[in-house]
Amino acid sequence: MLAKTLAIPNKRANSIIRLIEEGATLPFMARYRKEVTGGMDELELGRFIDEWTRLGEVEKRRTSILKSIEDQGKLTDELRAQIESAWDMTTLEDLYLPYKSKRKTKADTAIENGLLPLAKQIMAQRSSDLEGMVLRNTPSRMSPEDALTGAKHIIAEWVNERIALRKQLRRVIEREGQLTSKLKRGADASTEEAQTYRDYHDHSESVRRVPSHRFLAMRRGEKQGILSLSIQVNVTSVESAIDRYVIKGHGECAQAVMDASMDAWKRLLLPSLSTEILNEIGEKAQESAIDVFAVNLEPLLLQPPVGQVRTLAIDPGFRTGCKVVCLDEHGTLLHNETIYPHPPQKEYGEAQKKLRTLVASYKMDAIAIGNGTAGRETENLVRSTRFDREVKVYVVNEDGASIYSASKIARQEFPDKDVTVRGAVSIGRRLQDPLAELVKIEPQHIGVGQYQHDLDPNRLNERLSRVVEKCVNRVGVELNSASTSLLENVAGLGPALSQAIVEFRNEKGGFTNRKQLKDVPRLGAKAFQQAAGFLRVADSDEVLDNTGVHPERYALVKTIAKSVKKTPAELVRNREVIESIDWPSFASEEVGIPTLEDIKQELLQPARDPRGEVKVFEFAKIKGIEELNVGQELPGIVTNLTDFGAFVDLGIKQNGLIHISRLKDGYVSHPSEILQVQNHVSVRVEEVDVQRNRIGLRLIEVL
Repeated sequence: MLAKTLAIPNKRANSIIRLIEEGATLPFMARYRKEVTGGMDELELGRFIDEWTRLGEVEKRRTSILKSIEDQGKLTDELRAQIESAWDMTTLEDLYLPYKSKRKTKADTAIENGLLPLAKQIMAQRSSDLEGMVLRNTPSRMSPEDALTGAKHIIAEWVNERIALRKQLRRVIEREGQLTSKLKRGADASTEEAQTYRDYHDHSESVRRVPSHRFLAMRRGEKQGILSLSIQVNVTSVESAIDRYVIKGHGECAQAVMDASMDAWKRLLLPSLSTEILNEIGEKAQESAIDVFAVNLEPLLLQPPVGQVRTLAIDPGFRTGCKVVCLDEHGTLLHNETIYPHPPQKEYGEAQKKLRTLVASYKMDAIAIGNGTAGRETENLVRSTRFDREVKVYVVNEDGASIYSASKIARQEFPDKDVTVRGAVSIGRRLQDPLAELVKIEPQHIGVGQYQHDLDPNRLNERLSRVVEKCVNRVGVELNSASTSLLENVAGLGPALSQAIVEFRNEKGGFTNRKQLKDVPRLGAKAFQQAAGFLRVADSDEVLDNTGVHPERYALVKTIAKSVKKTPAELVRNREVIESIDWPSFASEEVGIPTLEDIKQELLQPARDPRGEVKVFEFAKIKGIEELNVGQELPGIVTNLTDFGAFVDLGIKQNGLIHISRLKDGYVSHPSEILQVQNHVSVRVEEVDVQRNRIGLRLIEVL
C-alpha cells in the first residue's frame, strides 16, 4: 500500500520500513542511506512515515471493528472480506455503521412496535397498493398513518446505511456543495469580535475550492460563537442519487421510499456527511497551514550567521528604555545596562555617548537591534552615532525573544538576570548564529505561519520539529561548543543524551575525537550511528571528524586515499587529486554512487556551512504609514508567507502585504515559488489604507 500510494518500488518501501523499525532517523536516512531510500529527502521520507502511520491507524481500527462485529455474531465471510480490503477510514466507518452501537432511534422504536415487516414490503417496491399493504401490516394498537410513518423511519435508517449511496452523495457534496457562513442567530454583529469576521456574516463558496486560510478563519469564528457554518446542496442532485441507488419503480411504494430517503437525507445523511466533509476540509486546511509554517521556518532557521564577532545587542523600548548587552565572540555576556534615548526621558546624547563607550571598551564589531517597538528609532540612533572603530549595524527579527527570555533554558543560562536582559542577549546571539539561538524556542512561537492557534498542536509540533532537526543536521554541530538545545536536535540524541554529552564534556575538558562519544554514559551503538556524522570535532587528531563523512566510511576513505598514494589528511581540499580519483570503481552493493559523491564533496569542502553570508540591510527613511504614497518604491524584508501572499517589513509599525496576484505576471500557486522568509526585496506601494492600517504592495525584485 505504501509503495502504491507513494509511487515507489515495493522493495524500497520494505527497506525503508526496516530502517525505521531499526531506529533510523529522518536525517540519517536522507544523508547516509541514499542507496536504500533512492535518494528521498527529509520531506519525502516524512510523507512516507506519515502514510505508514496512517495505514497503521487504519489497521488498528479495522481490527477493532472486526472484533466488535464478531462479538455481535454478525460477521459474515463477505463482510470480513469487504472490511479487510478497505484502506481508508471513511470506507471502514461506512461498513461498520449498521453495527455501531448508538442511542435509541426512531427506527428502533418502529421495529419494537412491529413495523419491520411493513418496512421490508414497502422497501421491496413490488406492489402498487401501498394503502392495502399498510392496512394489512398495521398493529392493532396503532393507526395506519403512524404505521406508515414508523415504517419510513426504518427505511430512512436503511437508506442512511447504504454504502454506495453515501459514496455518491459525498461526491455530490464535493462537486456541487456550497459552504455557507452566516452570522450566528443571536450574535451581535456590531461587536469588535464579530466585526473581525464581517466578511463571513453572509458568505458562500464552493466546498471544493475554499482556500485553507478562509476555511480556518470561518472555523475560528464558529468556535467563538459568531458564525454558523453549513453545507448546501441542490436537492435535484440528491434526488437523482437516491433514484439511482434506492428507487426501483414508479408506484406508491417507490414514492414512499423516496419520501423516507429524503427524510434520511435531511435528518441523517446531510448532518453526518457535512460533519465528515467539513472535518476533511479542516484536516486539509490544517495540513496546508502546517506546510506554510514549515516552508517559512526553514529559511528562518538557515539565516546566514554573522559568525564569531563581538556583538553589542539592543532590545529597544520607549518608556522602559533600551536594554543593551555586550557579548564576546562566543555569545558570552560581558556587560549589560539600560539607555533612555526615546520619550519620555529623551536622553539622546547620553545614550550615544554610552554606546560609543561600550563599543570602544568591549571592542564591539557588530550591533544587533531588535525590530520590535522603538526598533526603527533605535536604529536611527545607532546609525547617527560615530564610533572609533568600524561597526556593522544589523536589524534582527526578535519574534519569540520574549518567549525565550521567560523560559526554563533562559533561567538556567542567566539565573541572576531579568527577562529584559535575557531578551537582549537572545537578539545578539541570533545575529551571531540564528540556528543555535532559535532552537531554544518552540518553533510555533518564532513568528511565522498562520492560524497556529487553530491547528492540532501535536501535529504542528511534530512537523516543525522535523524542520528544526533537518536544519540542525544539515548545518552540523560542533561537539565541543554546542548547547544542549542544539545537541538535542541532532539525529539520534534528544534531551537526556544531550545533557549527558555536555556533562561528559565538562568533566573531561572536551572531546578529542568522535570516537569518544561512545564513552558517554547511556549513549549506545545505535545513537552513535545516527548522530556521529552530524557532529564535528574541529581539533580532532582524525581529520575526517571535522567533515560530514560518517565514521562507518572512514575505512573506505582510507582505501580511496591509498589508491592515489595519499593519506585522508592529504586528500582534504586537494581538488586536483580528488578529481583524478576513479570514484565509480569504489562502488559496491553497500556503497553506491550517491554516497561516494557525498564523500567527494566533503573532502573538497569539509564542514562547509550551507547558510551563506549575512547581508547588511537598511530600510528607507520613513517613519510611518502616513508617509507612504502609491507608486513609491521601497526596500523590505519578507517576514511571513501565507497562502494568499507575502508580508513585508518596511521598517515601520505595519507590515505590507504583497498579494499573491502581485508577485509576478502570470499564475503563482503559492508565494514560496518566488519568495522565502528573510528575503530582501524591492516593492512598490499599490494601496495605502491609513484607517485600517493596511499597505498593499507589488514585488519589483528580490535583492
